[in-house]
Amino acid sequence: MAANDTTPLIERRSIDYIPEAERHGRLLSQFTLWMGANLQITAIVTGALAVVLGGDVFWSLIGLLIGQLIGGGVMALHAAQGPKLGLPQMISSRVQFGVYGAAIPIVLVCLMYLGFTATGTVLSGQALGQLFGVSDSVGILIFASVIVLVTVLGYRVIHFIGRVASVIGVIAFVYLFSRLMSQTDVGALLQIRHFSWSSFLLAVSLAASWQIAFGPYVADYSRYLPSKTSSLKTFFAAGAGSVIGAQVAMVLGVFAAAMSNGQFVGHEVAYIVGLSGTGATAALLYFSIAFGKVTISTLNSYGSFMCIATIVSGFRGRLEVTRLQRLVFVLVIVGTATLIALLGQHSFLGAFKSFILFLLAFFTPWSAINLVDYYCITRERYDVPALADPKGRYGRWNLLGISVYVFGVLVQLPFISTKFYTGPLVAALGDVDISWIIGLVLPAALYYVCAKKWHGTVPDHLILPIEQGAAPTTNGLAAQA
Repeated sequence: MAANDTTPLIERRSIDYIPEAERHGRLLSQFTLWMGANLQITAIVTGALAVVLGGDVFWSLIGLLIGQLIGGGVMALHAAQGPKLGLPQMISSRVQFGVYGAAIPIVLVCLMYLGFTATGTVLSGQALGQLFGVSDSVGILIFASVIVLVTVLGYRVIHFIGRVASVIGVIAFVYLFSRLMSQTDVGALLQIRHFSWSSFLLAVSLAASWQIAFGPYVADYSRYLPSKTSSLKTFFAAGAGSVIGAQVAMVLGVFAAAMSNGQFVGHEVAYIVGLSGTGATAALLYFSIAFGKVTISTLNSYGSFMCIATIVSGFRGRLEVTRLQRLVFVLVIVGTATLIALLGQHSFLGAFKSFILFLLAFFTPWSAINLVDYYCITRERYDVPALADPKGRYGRWNLLGISVYVFGVLVQLPFISTKFYTGPLVAALGDVDISWIIGLVLPAALYYVCAKKWHGTVPDHLILPIEQGAAPTTNGLAAQA
């Protein structure tokens, strides 16, 4: 689009509203961004867990697909909010939690993405170490430098990296699948079927949790699209890219784990690259693995920056963040993640990752509350200027949203199954973690019933900041979408 030619390479906006004159981009970019973010080694490892933990190939593939569709639907509903509001995802939480209260889930979300960045940096450091013939620690530092650069440059560069990653990912995965097909009898693996509810639900949960984890920042990457962009088309563009990319990667993981005879676990990167042999091809695969992690790690770092900026701005009463502040935030975030990666690459990183996965339980109810409020209660009628005003329509603390959120976290505890914490009802369910189902359904139902009866004042229409040169509406407040 023509707007792309006048949009600066280095992003000027952060958590503030994106004026219509600065909107740009196409829906195809949403598809390629989320496909590129999912065609990567961590998704392969996640899919492999379905088999490593006892499932067969056939039912694991079915379970993973069902989980992708459920979780991808939740993720894509958040994506559709971006063009309408012109805001990053977590700012909109102030409607449900209050300007100060929104910091409660945001702190935990920021911590989780910090952990995801750290664990992804370790895998990328291994790949870069093999590629350049240096130590894993040096590879980690190289990777962290790239992440800082891309995160500081911001939105346009992130989408460009996503397009490149999707092309590289498709080529790499086509080649890997062709090698896998030539080395194993896929038909024979599919014929081995021993269905069990515990293994099947595990596969569903792995994929659904993977997709739902994108919820707190997916709108960050659709907020520059023109406001007239179809919500339905945004839903399908982001959702399809994420679901297809993740399912392809997880299918590869399932087959790799099934044919590895126990050699996959603990040597994931080396095993996947080993499918291609050695030499130049192996080097290219190491590069594709590292590049694939650039996309998702940048999304995690950028999302963490947005979360921290949202927390700080809530107590400052303004949404603007300067470029210097942005640089400082990014350096602190990536620097912390890199330090964790360097210290934990050989020891506590596994336990730390279990803790991070445990934190998933803390934003599943946030997702339920946010979506129910946006689509069923306020029905897109937000007062955007009031999101920066603790004395405004949404207040400092929203006790209804916070109470339902706390309930949503607590009600999941008996059903959580991680190395960090296991709930008392997990054993009775065949050691399957279904907390994400509980965390979505019950808080959504409770919030809907309570908000219908006790919600605060809802505007008659979406209220946006007055844009320079735009004619004010009859109420004198803002332009109407």
